[in-house]
Amino acid sequence: MEPRNQTHILEFILLGLSEKAELQPLLFGLFLTMYLVTFTGNLLIILAIITDSHLRTPMYFFLSNLSFADICFTSTTVPNMLLNIQMQNKIITYEECITQMHFFILFGALDNFLLTVMAYDRFVAICHPLHYMVIMNPKFCCLLLLASWLLSILDSLLNVLMVLQLTFCTHLDISHFFCEISLVVKLACSDTFLNELVMYFATGIMGVIPLTGILFSYLDWLYLLYHMARNPTQKLPATELTVFEIPTAITNPL
Repeated sequence: MEPRNQTHILEFILLGLSEKAELQPLLFGLFLTMYLVTFTGNLLIILAIITDSHLRTPMYFFLSNLSFADICFTSTTVPNMLLNIQMQNKIITYEECITQMHFFILFGALDNFLLTVMAYDRFVAICHPLHYMVIMNPKFCCLLLLASWLLSILDSLLNVLMVLQLTFCTHLDISHFFCEISLVVKLACSDTFLNELVMYFATGIMGVIPLTGILFSYLDWLYLLYHMARNPTQKLPATELTVFEIPTAITNPL
């Protein structure tokens, strides 16, 4: 008997991080705390940038958007996980799974692109400090932000549309607390070669390009520090000091 496509009535079961009942309160408290810290910290960053006129610069413009993307990224998975633990319900419908997958990929990719844009912003500030405000003008910053959104949406839609072509036969278990695309693809009955090809290609592009841009920016900054060490009379421009503030704000927003 050939497998039938039952995607309209399909339900997945999210197994979570552990099936032990005694660990559920611990997991609930841990993830709730991390989510509240992440949400509050990023929200405070956004409010500080909006209310303080001194922070209305290209770097903080991108930082506020990164904080927004971080809030959305964590909100696509953690609240649903907390609800499932509280309600003791592990079932997620096919439609909910696809929606969660779409936004998880979208905001994950947006995080990567915004970090790359911020690395480029620091590159301009380091290498061309006198022309910084001319190059990083409001129009160009908006274009960089728009490009980041469009590429992220394109990546998400491509992956989700490929998943929609798959056939699922019955209720299926996902060994995670959210619909992670690679795990969902592995559960399909139909051929997944194209899906895996697209996933690997997209992961490579979304990983290699941002990482290359960030590393190039920091290597250029280290090269500048090397020349400064050989010439102690040369001072570091104020705009370059913020290269340390970005990782600090991302990893410890409070």
